[in-house]
Amino acid sequence: MAAIPLPLGMTPEGAISVRNLGIRFTRNRGSRRNFKDLFAGRARRRRPDEFWPLRNVSFEVAPGEAIGVVGRNGQGKSTLLKLVAQVMLPDEGEVAVTGGVAPLIEITGGFVSDLTVRDNVNLTAGLHGMTTREIAGRFDEIIAFAELEKFVDTPYKHLSSGMRVRLAFAVISRLEEPIILVDEVLAVGDAQFKAKCYTRIEELLAGGRTLFFVSHSEKDLLRFCSRGLYLDQGQLVLDAPIREVVNRYNADYGVK
Repeated sequence: MAAIPLPLGMTPEGAISVRNLGIRFTRNRGSRRNFKDLFAGRARRRRPDEFWPLRNVSFEVAPGEAIGVVGRNGQGKSTLLKLVAQVMLPDEGEVAVTGGVAPLIEITGGFVSDLTVRDNVNLTAGLHGMTTREIAGRFDEIIAFAELEKFVDTPYKHLSSGMRVRLAFAVISRLEEPIILVDEVLAVGDAQFKAKCYTRIEELLAGGRTLFFVSHSEKDLLRFCSRGLYLDQGQLVLDAPIREVVNRYNADYGVK
């Protein structure tokens, strides 16, 4: 994904800069606004079935930092990653990224069912900015990592769910983007594949990449991250070293 220009007033030093971020969702998809609502003020237009999964969230991530995002289900963690990846746009505030992003979020999304594994590698890597020459140079490495040597010309729709995850991780983790967004990708797959993922993420971090990592695994958070963001009820309630953030989360929700 190409770099996103910085909005006016945001500093270029941070890999990720988030200011007063907010996004509004609707609980009831069937709700309707009438014609008068189009000309009403914001307060009148706001419906009781609208809510803010994130609001007034601000933080900076320096290049090379490894950030873990902590919180219960439904507290905006995955939404925050999608906002940083520009998959979603905020209703309030600003997000700026000073480098390209490799998004390991909704990891099997974007692959085409009727295309073969080979064609999907070429398509997905190309859409993320890799040149034809770069894809050709890394193709064998991607297939070997995914352990799909015997399935290169198999349609994607015939792969098992585990194969699909392996392929997606193999492609995205080979992108040369400076920022990696990871959303629970290590919660899937067998133990052997997880070990390969761990090793690959550690290689990327050793190479100076910036990591933005969402996980419910305390072990993984403490393994990869030095700093944590704790989201609760749509707010950023703590930005601190990862051990402190994990301890606060456990204390708040009775985890011992």
